[in-house]
Amino acid sequence: MGSLPCCHFTLSASRPDRRARPAVLNSLGEHIRQRRLDLGLQKKQLARQLGVDETTIHNWEGKGVVPALRLMPRIIEFLGNDPSDEHEPQSLAERLKVQRKRVGLSRKRLAALLGIDPSNLAGWETGKHRPSKKSEIVIQKLFNPDFLLKRLNDPSRV
Repeated sequence: MGSLPCCHFTLSASRPDRRARPAVLNSLGEHIRQRRLDLGLQKKQLARQLGVDETTIHNWEGKGVVPALRLMPRIIEFLGNDPSDEHEPQSLAERLKVQRKRVGLSRKRLAALLGIDPSNLAGWETGKHRPSKKSEIVIQKLFNPDFLLKRLNDPSRV
């Protein structure tokens, strides 16, 4: 069966550029995508560099999946900065939470490294209670990268 001469038309459209850069960098995944494209890396190359699967990169960039805490130090190194630095934490609770995430540690792991109870750290991070003067000394260790590196590399630690 043939087509009618008066009704023949062809639809055409350009494909969206899969390499399109995000217009606004709202999420960590958008920051990762922007940096990857700036460096001309494929997802597979970045995945190898960060020690994750290519699907993981796809999920971060396109599906809004938040990377695991343990990967944050590698991601920050790849980005060259910490995107959370764009809005400076104001309170002690915010600074604690940002710093813990920056070094890629769970509350439980960080509490073990600092020699404190995880519930104390949770209370400080949520702002439910303030640390004592003695605890403030422990908190200062959190902001000392040399201290944390020594503790992280100590095999006798949790």
